[in-house]
Amino acid sequence: MSVEKREFLKQKKEKIAQGGGEARVKKQHAQGKMTARERLVHLFDSGTFIETDAFIKNRCTRFGMDKLDFEGESVVTGYGQVNGRIVYAFSQDFTITGGALGEMHAKKIVKAMDAAAKIGAPIVGINDSGGARIQEAVDALSGYGDIFFRNSIYSGVIPQISAIMGPCAGGAVYSPALTDFIFMVDKTSQMFITGPQVIKTVTGEIVTAEDLGGAMTHNSVSGNVHFMANDEIQCLADIRTLLSYLPSNSLETAPVVESPNDINRQIDELDELIPDNPNKPYNILDVILPIVDNRTFMEYQPYFAKNLVTGFAKINGKSVGVVANQPNVMAGCLDMNAGDKAARFIRTCDSFNIPLLTFVDVPGFLPGTNQEYGGIIRHGAKILYSYSEATVPKVTVITRKAYGGAYVAMCSKSLGADMVFAWPSAEVAVMGSEGAVNIIFKNDIAKAENKEETKSEILKEYAAEFATPYKAAERGFVDDVIDPHASRQRIIDAFNMLEGKREKRPAKKHGNIPL
Repeated sequence: MSVEKREFLKQKKEKIAQGGGEARVKKQHAQGKMTARERLVHLFDSGTFIETDAFIKNRCTRFGMDKLDFEGESVVTGYGQVNGRIVYAFSQDFTITGGALGEMHAKKIVKAMDAAAKIGAPIVGINDSGGARIQEAVDALSGYGDIFFRNSIYSGVIPQISAIMGPCAGGAVYSPALTDFIFMVDKTSQMFITGPQVIKTVTGEIVTAEDLGGAMTHNSVSGNVHFMANDEIQCLADIRTLLSYLPSNSLETAPVVESPNDINRQIDELDELIPDNPNKPYNILDVILPIVDNRTFMEYQPYFAKNLVTGFAKINGKSVGVVANQPNVMAGCLDMNAGDKAARFIRTCDSFNIPLLTFVDVPGFLPGTNQEYGGIIRHGAKILYSYSEATVPKVTVITRKAYGGAYVAMCSKSLGADMVFAWPSAEVAVMGSEGAVNIIFKNDIAKAENKEETKSEILKEYAAEFATPYKAAERGFVDDVIDPHASRQRIIDAFNMLEGKREKRPAKKHGNIPL
């Protein structure tokens, strides 16, 4: 091969690597954002990223598009290794036409998605785009449709992760919304269907882009996003961490690492954690962190529906998905948002063979007209459906309250929990003791001369017999009542026993979850 041809190739690749040019790269950096390729450097193991389709160009000749001198189609695609495993990625390049998506831009993304699905590898999409390339009209819109279709078809097949690292507006938001996990960067990324100017024109509302579609808005208010980072480097590091908890595809299990902790480690502080006063709160993270390996817990949607804690951890070196009521917030009641949060997380874990560990301290579903009118019946049913549908190993630990329908919803034996443990402080009942006494012994209390004293005596006797885990254990709804300090050991033992679990559901096209 001639030197000239090799030199031509070198120059062509160097030009492609420059993106939109030095001035636009500087502008990108000034906004606190990295370039498309810089982001991929931080995502992948050093030196492993292989770019694909670098030479693809758009074929639009209208509206001056044929005069633009750029290559690469404003998106970088390829594959590499993350923690030693193959991962595909695409990274939109805002320095070229604002990262706008056109026909060939979409084709590059679609090719990467198809390749990832074919080999069973996760795909990470880094979004930084002004939206559809208007000059390409329906060709651009069709490109979005092609991506949305694959997001849906490959759902539950390979992990799909979206990182919003700039604007993501209009129809573009629906690709991230269809993926398994969405990350946003505080103050430098926004996501919305219609921007502030359109909203002002149509409704008269005045709102900033950050308040409308910023990272904290979507993490805490809408619940559309699952993780938030302070900057892009942290965001990409968090994606690497998330991938360490996930398998490459639905036919595999998550990577197992050597546990840094003793399998038989006892946690004495758990014995004194639950307050004697049943109405006094405590932090459920004080239960979770000592039990998991290295006290390391990657919380999922930490700013949304804070009355329920969800996230990933390793126990004895193996990935688990944790779902837990949070007594510190709304006494751990389940509400509409908690229903959505739990159901989505449970189904994600089940899709990718990640066992579920549930900690229960729930007094019930949150009462109120706002909840009833908002559809708490439908939202709460999502938790019931998701746990019932899940076939991964399911271990439940009841730490304190487990009342009524909310007890059933939190992965009870009736919903298919494989192993249910209860602490001696557990109260498994239809409702709290006082409420039950007011109903069952209403007439006896009314007839008594000293109503308060009579009620107090009845309440004490009722609580001693029924505000315990032992009635449920007598019926087989609780497999064992354990000392809190032995929780880690018993949970590990249960998951080890359940490794060979095989459970099938009736043959069907798909279930119909209440949405």
